[in-house]
Amino acid sequence: MFVMILQRLTQMVFVMFGISVLVFLIFFATPGADPAARIAGRNAAPETVAAVRREFGFDQPKATQYAIMMRKLFVMRDLESFVNRGMKVVPAIAEATPITLSLVFGAAVFWVIGSILMGAAAAALRGGIIDRTLMIVSLIGLAMPVFWLGEMVNLVTQGRWHDTVLFSWVPGLGYVALTEDPPGWARALILPWLTLATTYIGFYARILRASLIDVYQEDFIHAARARGIAEWRIMMRHALRCSLVPFATLFGLDFGVLVGGGALVTEVVFGLNGVGKLTYDSLQNLDLPMIMASVIYASFFVVLANAAVDVAYVALDPRVRTR
Repeated sequence: MFVMILQRLTQMVFVMFGISVLVFLIFFATPGADPAARIAGRNAAPETVAAVRREFGFDQPKATQYAIMMRKLFVMRDLESFVNRGMKVVPAIAEATPITLSLVFGAAVFWVIGSILMGAAAAALRGGIIDRTLMIVSLIGLAMPVFWLGEMVNLVTQGRWHDTVLFSWVPGLGYVALTEDPPGWARALILPWLTLATTYIGFYARILRASLIDVYQEDFIHAARARGIAEWRIMMRHALRCSLVPFATLFGLDFGVLVGGGALVTEVVFGLNGVGKLTYDSLQNLDLPMIMASVIYASFFVVLANAAVDVAYVALDPRVRTR
């Protein structure tokens, strides 16, 4: 187990290095484009472009340019945005990260619990009215776009019904830091959590139901029934455990993408200045240092989530340990 985790961590380092090189080449080694002018921003003065060229070493070999950029990003952490008047890139991402993590972690708790309950109940009662009802509800949740659902939630809870008994507890749009006011943090995020989780609950419940029904056809399930094991124990100790392997694969990918900025729409709708919103603003301004740092940040969480999924495989499926 320890060796496997060490191997995954080593692979992560190499993958992150490859991603950083690739991102650098895409942004700063494109033929025919002056990276100094792109960093300085639109209509920048020649003096500013020359200063950028000297600061980032764009008159030196590509390897030196890459080393200077990574040093600014990871060692000195003083990479600046010229478009946003000297805003430090790394502190800006560090400030936005807790907001995105709070949003995605909370939504993940709801979507994992909700989808497992729905998927397991539908598989256990497959073919019945409860199964069909749950699948229809999951399809409705899957079909509702996050931006539309979020706007509807805001229309109800922030509009004319805000002062009623039902929604008077809902704070205004925005984020409340967990360290400053834990109850306020939960109140500010409960509706974004549920909104973001709705689509994933529907999708994962359907995936889990299909996986459970397949597992129920396996010989070891028939053998467990022949030994007189109760159905709920077969579900909890055998079928559900095997079915969680594909579930964990998808979860790792989706979670990494959301933490890396994929929750942009939810952040915008609920006024949360997370990493997705920061990246969106940077793309609008063509803020190259911020875009590059955001892409590397996003890729880091995707790679980290995949490594965590690999570790989860070992816990869920003992056969992986022998391969």
